[in-house]
Amino acid sequence: MTISPGRTGSAVVLGGGLAGMLAAAALADRAATVTVVERDRLPDTASPRRGLPQARHAHLLYSGGARAVESLLPGTHDRWLRAGARRVPLPTGLVTFTAQGWLRRWPEMQYMIVCSRDLLDHVVRRQTLALPAVSLVDGAEAVRLTGDARRVTGAVVRDAHGTETRLEADLVVDATGRGSSAPRWLAGLGLPAVPEHAVDSGLAYATRIFEAPAGTGGFPVIGIQPDPRRPVPGQSATLLPVEDGRWLVTLSGTRGGQPPNSADEFVPFARQVRHPLVGDLIARARPLTDVHVTHSTVNRRRLYEKATAWPAGFVVLGDAVAAYNPLYGQGMSVAAQGAALLRETVRARGLAPDVARDVQRAIGRLVQGPWDLAVAQDILYPGTTGRRPPAATTLLRGYMDRLMLTATGRAATCRALFDVLTLSAPVTGLVSPTVAIGVLRGPGRPLLTEPPLGGSGHAAG
Repeated sequence: MTISPGRTGSAVVLGGGLAGMLAAAALADRAATVTVVERDRLPDTASPRRGLPQARHAHLLYSGGARAVESLLPGTHDRWLRAGARRVPLPTGLVTFTAQGWLRRWPEMQYMIVCSRDLLDHVVRRQTLALPAVSLVDGAEAVRLTGDARRVTGAVVRDAHGTETRLEADLVVDATGRGSSAPRWLAGLGLPAVPEHAVDSGLAYATRIFEAPAGTGGFPVIGIQPDPRRPVPGQSATLLPVEDGRWLVTLSGTRGGQPPNSADEFVPFARQVRHPLVGDLIARARPLTDVHVTHSTVNRRRLYEKATAWPAGFVVLGDAVAAYNPLYGQGMSVAAQGAALLRETVRARGLAPDVARDVQRAIGRLVQGPWDLAVAQDILYPGTTGRRPPAATTLLRGYMDRLMLTATGRAATCRALFDVLTLSAPVTGLVSPTVAIGVLRGPGRPLLTEPPLGGSGHAAG
């Protein structure tokens, strides 16, 4: 391995998924060596991996996250597009039925990258592993941290044969996702438990891939969203035109209304959500896969930034800090922005012992806005378990309902909404004086009565 001048110290990243690879890219900016440890054997192509079954379902990388990825790994945008991904302008390339009605397809305000999760990860993985400082240890799992309550000095990893190896590091990053063992690892160092919140709507996902009908190149992304104000399970249907002329269709439902795992029931379920558009579109399309179902969708927030004691040399990011209901599509973008925060800090200060706590606090601030928006909606569905949001969040929910209605007919409000939803602007942008005045005035245009499938980049209706 060639060590570039100006880079010092070593880092270990636990987890070789999207968050882990982006964290490695962030650290390679200053560290002499960065070792990525991944439990799975990572494929050389855009293929599924065992430890990421949710990759089969719809994934969206919003512009705020895509820009963060590009800043960490220049050229990634172009590589995605050359491999078959699409850059979809928002809301121009989107036909979406919100709780308040159809959104108009205004000229571009933000964008998203649309493709299979396997392709998205593959491009990022190749980019990261091409960096001189980065090496990969796959087929090995982290079992514990080394060091003590004051400082983490590395990690012990175990390979498929049960052989344990100790990896020393100036900084260890946990990017192992929803199944992170960080709470147990920290307890093993003698540290107190970290506060944790969970909100579980019982959401399940079912996905099937279809052959896109002839002549549908450039077809918009379709989204039929639930209405959390109705006292019924929340059900949705999403159609993503992905690479190789395919439609990836994901159905979801909360507790009491989960989607089927039966191929015979897939189209009927898609037709009985709040609008039958997706079901009607796929009714005569040729299926290419079976139905795949996933149930691990609980919103889980670990408040590491509020820990009474935190060891130097250890950072947690991505889903290991905050895992959201995938319906909102923000997890990958938040992870990318967390990696960008990590890079900014180590670029300025290297791998100094006090870096970890400052990064953890910054990540805590980053994830809070998306968390508040997600749980404010999920807590409304029948049978949802978890901590009720504070009164301020309840007030925000009422304001958001009015804002969403206004966005159906007022372009400036829609722009502010997409700036926040794509993590291109802070949540506070939704309550700026200009936006608030627009929300007070209302949509200004009548609601669309039909899906705007014929949009050409301008507002339909």
